[in-house]
Amino acid sequence: MSSARALILLLVTLFLALPGRAQAADTTFGNWAAVVIAGDWRGSGGGATEAFDNARHDVSAELVRLGFSPANILQYSVRPTRYAKDRPAKSDIRAIFDGLTKLTSGGPEGCLVYFTSHGAPQGVVVDQSILPPDILAAMLNRTCGTRPTIAVISACFSGVFVPDLSAPNRMVLTAARPDRTSFGCGQSNRYPFFDECFLQSTPSARNFASLAAQVQVCVAEREIKEGARPPSEPQLFIGPQLRPVLPLYAFPVRAPPP
Repeated sequence: MSSARALILLLVTLFLALPGRAQAADTTFGNWAAVVIAGDWRGSGGGATEAFDNARHDVSAELVRLGFSPANILQYSVRPTRYAKDRPAKSDIRAIFDGLTKLTSGGPEGCLVYFTSHGAPQGVVVDQSILPPDILAAMLNRTCGTRPTIAVISACFSGVFVPDLSAPNRMVLTAARPDRTSFGCGQSNRYPFFDECFLQSTPSARNFASLAAQVQVCVAEREIKEGARPPSEPQLFIGPQLRPVLPLYAFPVRAPPP
């Protein structure tokens, strides 16, 4: 057997052996659990902003396009009554944990957690609270466990989450280094820069690994264009168990416009 064929067989074997891997799923992500959280409603200047809820809504819609089942996606907003059509729950740390517990009780293939909010060196803002890295890590350990897990934290100082969330089965993508702010959460912004780059990059990305690389480039280019300094430098970690099989969780090919 050639070395190339042996490698392919090994990757397929590892992929099918991942905990919770359903061999007859309708789509690659059809049996994944996802929670998308807008953690604040205030802009960087203190006034109201729709940036975080716009990102919550549109990231959720993009996940559906990627193959996630709407029934397996829970959305959270600090002001849920403003978005009755989306039917988000109230952004609350306990509620997020309970929702993720409910979604994962059915034995999904994998998990995705996406936060868009303000951040601090202590963690990410969730309404009037700060969710610290060790608590989020404990939440993921209790719910997603050893399943393939994608954690995306769009917030200032979000690189603080990388050490605690890093695990062999996880990918962690953050909007900034532990000691840097991110940009684009003003009152007039449609999205924070990072979320906008996430949404712009998914159509051309092949999988979450290539998406992360494109987002990093996009954020750097946007910050140079806007003169935003110092650069936020989005951080990426991919665990050794997930890295070789992540390309097998492929994004659907978007048809070219007519």
